[in-house]
Amino acid sequence: MLSIINRIAIALTICLLATPGQAQDLSTLPKPLVEKVETAQKACADFENGQFALEWGAVSRVDLDGDMRLDWVLNDYAFACSSAASLYCGTGGCESHFLVGDTVTSLLNQGWDVVTFGRNRVVLMDVHGSRCGGINPTPCVEALTWDQEAKAWRSVQPAPEQ
Repeated sequence: MLSIINRIAIALTICLLATPGQAQDLSTLPKPLVEKVETAQKACADFENGQFALEWGAVSRVDLDGDMRLDWVLNDYAFACSSAASLYCGTGGCESHFLVGDTVTSLLNQGWDVVTFGRNRVVLMDVHGSRCGGINPTPCVEALTWDQEAKAWRSVQPAPEQ
């Protein structure tokens, strides 16, 4: 039987987990990504004195390059500005800032995921249909893999129009 203290602890944990976050702790965020947040904060403040918020989900830790260490991703979709609903995202999506080592690459997307394909970690991004010769709802996906030697993302060019 659960003691009163255990019941209270469980209830508090449930309440804390169910409460939507207004901000995310940035104390461990690497400097290049802190700079991205500071730029977003300034853009918000400069637009009609907006108040900036970094919502939950802004920061992801995932192995992007297959070295078994977690890299960093900062997602603009979790940036909010009180004076501009679409300051950080548009019909093309939102930028995600992928930090591998000391290299930050900012890529516009409508969602992303990471999978292992053969010996490579691959970032799959849902991108605007215009990247595939269509319009926004045209299905279009980009696949990128990290080249450790070149310190760059690699992908094939889009297939030619048929």
